[in-house]
Amino acid sequence: MELRQLKYFTAAAESLNFSRAAELLYVSQPTMSQQIAELENELGVTLFERTKRSVSLTPAGRALLPLAKDLLLRAEEVTSAMSK
Repeated sequence: MELRQLKYFTAAAESLNFSRAAELLYVSQPTMSQQIAELENELGVTLFERTKRSVSLTPAGRALLPLAKDLLLRAEEVTSAMSK
């Protein structure tokens, strides 16, 4: 699991739109989808229910979201503390 994957997951989970999340992070939508698929594969769970018209979080996705946000915040704190 990489922080980048968690960042992509968090953006997609908050917007519930892979294309919009990819735009916000300046990556392509296929890259976003691929990284989230790799994260799902590594964790052994489905994080999103995907249809042609919508995206929603699964129970596993809802459980991961606060944990991912916390990890990303802690990573930022480490970076900030080390750059002082």
